[in-house]
Amino acid sequence: MATVIAAIRSFAAYVAVSLYVAITAPIGMVLAILFRWKGILYILGHGGVTLGAALAGIKMKVSGARVPAGQAVVFCANHQSNIDPPILFQALHPRLHVLFKAELKKLPLLGKAFQVGGFVPIDRASREQSMAAIDEAAASLRRGNSFLTFPEGTRSRTGALLPFKRGPFLMALKAQVPVVPVAVQGGTASMRKGSWIVRPTTVDIRIGAPVETRGMDMSDREQLADLIRARVEELLVKKPV
Repeated sequence: MATVIAAIRSFAAYVAVSLYVAITAPIGMVLAILFRWKGILYILGHGGVTLGAALAGIKMKVSGARVPAGQAVVFCANHQSNIDPPILFQALHPRLHVLFKAELKKLPLLGKAFQVGGFVPIDRASREQSMAAIDEAAASLRRGNSFLTFPEGTRSRTGALLPFKRGPFLMALKAQVPVVPVAVQGGTASMRKGSWIVRPTTVDIRIGAPVETRGMDMSDREQLADLIRARVEELLVKKPV
């Protein structure tokens, strides 16, 4: 019975969010482009996540460090489930930019809205495009925009951390902004591998202390990546308070 209820709630969430995007995305993009009001896309984006999470029964528990207001940072999070990106977008920052997989540009309306909103697509199959994307994201960071990144590059099937790719740390070093480790748990229980059903759950988000990069250079990228990965691992095994 619980699975049937979860399936009904999931279907309702998919339909409601799809209609929401179909109605609001074109309006938001027109306003963003004509009036240079990019913020409207973030307002609408948070509304869509709130709608979907409420219908599917997803709740959030956020704990840990507070990022200073007005400080651009690179959030580096582990990745276990498809619900991680929207939940972290909702929880971490009111105008959080995202470094996202280039193939998501093909999503109807959302792909275009991502780019109008300042999200940066990265194609890891092309080194040239990847470096261009990192430079674009670093320039955005210098303008004061914080970014969400998933250094593993893909979802972990086991929950264990995968090796961290270096792109997010190059961004931070180029822009000389802090890196914030983030651990997210609960998504796997909500959306199991191969299933479209989103089960009600509470997603636990733990934010670590920012790691300053000011004074570091590109030669420090390996050390920085290893340090942030270790911090994320610590947050994942830390017992709830």
